[in-house]
Amino acid sequence: QLYLAVSGGGLVQAGGSLRLSCAATGIIFGYNVMAWYRQAPGKERELVAQITVDHKTDYTESVKGRFTVSRDNAKNTVYLQMNSLKPEDTAVYYCNFKPPRDNYWDQGTQVTVSS
Repeated sequence: QLYLAVSGGGLVQAGGSLRLSCAATGIIFGYNVMAWYRQAPGKERELVAQITVDHKTDYTESVKGRFTVSRDNAKNTVYLQMNSLKPEDTAVYYCNFKPPRDNYWDQGTQVTVSS
């Protein structure tokens, strides 16, 4: 069975931190660009961060300087360290390839930032 499993969300106060993990099962993603996406209530899903095979990263403007994406290819896992969280970061967070593959969207993990 092939899937990506996201974990690490939760409720945190503004200014706090969370670390999300995305573990791949049945997939060797070491040859793929991986990305984090999020979808806030009433909004479209957006790309938050991406990381290439050789660890080059890029971020959407609103999270630059606060979020850090990383990957451990040996563990088939990608991470999203989120610091200085803001209420507007509240969303369901997903990981997927970039470009995303329809069959690999899981239920995501809820991140809620209280003010």
